[in-house]
Amino acid sequence: MSRHGYQFQYAMINLPDAPGPIGIFDSGYGGLTILHGIRRLLPQYDYLYLGDNARAPYGARSFDVVYEFTRQAVVKLFGMGCHLVILGCNTASAKALRTIQQNDLPRLDPERRVLGIIRPTAEVIGNLTATRHVGVLATEGTIKSDSYALEIHKLYPDIRVSGVACPFWVPLVEYNEADSPGADYFVKKRIDQLMALDGQIDAVILGCTHYPLLMPKIRKYVPEGVRIVAQGDYVATSLRDYLGRHADIERLCTRGGGVRYLTTENPGRFREAASVFLHERVDVENVALGGM
Repeated sequence: MSRHGYQFQYAMINLPDAPGPIGIFDSGYGGLTILHGIRRLLPQYDYLYLGDNARAPYGARSFDVVYEFTRQAVVKLFGMGCHLVILGCNTASAKALRTIQQNDLPRLDPERRVLGIIRPTAEVIGNLTATRHVGVLATEGTIKSDSYALEIHKLYPDIRVSGVACPFWVPLVEYNEADSPGADYFVKKRIDQLMALDGQIDAVILGCTHYPLLMPKIRKYVPEGVRIVAQGDYVATSLRDYLGRHADIERLCTRGGGVRYLTTENPGRFREAASVFLHERVDVENVALGGM
């Protein structure tokens, strides 16, 4: 029984031993920005991207639901040959990563790994702020979890962290309205709210993988001299360093330079959205998770 109240029959799961792709999971499309950053730095590996688009967004869902959905995705990716899975979703990293690492991996397969995307950003933020005042713009779930503040304070106890939830930013991106005049109102409102909390903020973390697609608007309204910290490049660098330190895991990652895309939603809808995030057409397959 997990701390979330779920009980699983791990012995029934048959996981392949052969090397396989690096798995990247997101509740929707935002993780494509993480995949893009990783592929630019580490193009030699194979990747398997899974978006749980049918049940997105995760931002306002409970810890229990996010954990269960994320666990299902991790098991699916393990079953498709991944020995390493990146949760390219801030909400999943905030609400499910620790339980999966501590409770599920020892029973599923102690040799497999699941990593999140909050820690890599927390590790570098100390070098990106002079005032030691940092802001976080993220989904409601990530802000309520306080995950960024917790991770940052483990490494930099002196940094003050303030956060604001941006509930309309994800729909703006997914409905291809990021460049519309209407987006200005919602972007400016949340940035102004954050800066009103702490006028000494000199670095703002974009704590949702969708938000880089709003970058022109964000730059427009963030005060001059305030650094905007997107996650993609930092996650990619962290992954490169991780693979360099863990040769046992790196050997189990195939090197073909390919990407395979999976979605729990209609593949056509995913293809349309992927063109916004990646500026290219991709082939997509439909998969089911859990009881779907």
